[in-house]
Amino acid sequence: MLQDYTIKKQPTKTSKLIASIEFILVLLAIQGVLLLFNQEVPTSEVAQFRILANSNTAEDQRIKQEVQKKIAPLLDQAISQSTTQQQLHDRLQHLEPTIEQLAGEYANGSAVTFEHKAALIPPKRIGFAIQQQDVYDAYILKIGKGKGDNWWCALFPKVCYPEEATVTETEEEPVKFFVWEWIKSWFS
Repeated sequence: MLQDYTIKKQPTKTSKLIASIEFILVLLAIQGVLLLFNQEVPTSEVAQFRILANSNTAEDQRIKQEVQKKIAPLLDQAISQSTTQQQLHDRLQHLEPTIEQLAGEYANGSAVTFEHKAALIPPKRIGFAIQQQDVYDAYILKIGKGKGDNWWCALFPKVCYPEEATVTETEEEPVKFFVWEWIKSWFS
C-alpha cells in the first residue's frame, strides 16, 4: 500500500501570468458594474449649498453641524416648492434673514453671512454618481471667518487654497501605484 503524501508544485511564470490576467479581468468587471450604476448628475441646474465653520476646532465643527440641522428643513422646503432656479433664488433671498438669524443663535457671537456666488466645488459622490469638480452656482453660509476645512481641503490643498499650495510646494516624488508595481515585480 502506498502512503499518502502531498505533491508540491512550484509556481511557474505561466501561473503568475494567469493569476495577473485574472486579477486584471476582475478589476475590469468591477469597473463595468460601476459604470452600469453610474448616474449622470445634472450639474448645470444643481444649486450647491455649503456651510463653512469658523475654524477646525471641535467646538466650531459642532456649531456647524447644529446650524446645518436647523437650516436643512428650510432649504428642503425652498427646494421642494421651487420649479426653476429663479424661484429657488427668490425663495432663498426671502429666507436669508431667517437663515442668518438661526445660524447666529448658535454662532456664539461670530458674524454670519449667507452669500450667493459662483464657487469652486470639489468632486463629491451623490448616490452612485460622482459630481465633477467645477465652479457652480452656490449658496454659502459662512460662520465667523469661514476658515474651517472640509475633508477635501486636508487631502487636496491645491483645490481649496491654490495660492498657499504653490508657495509651500516642494519637489514631489513620482506617483507609484501599488498594484502596478506588484504586477511588474512578477515579471522582473
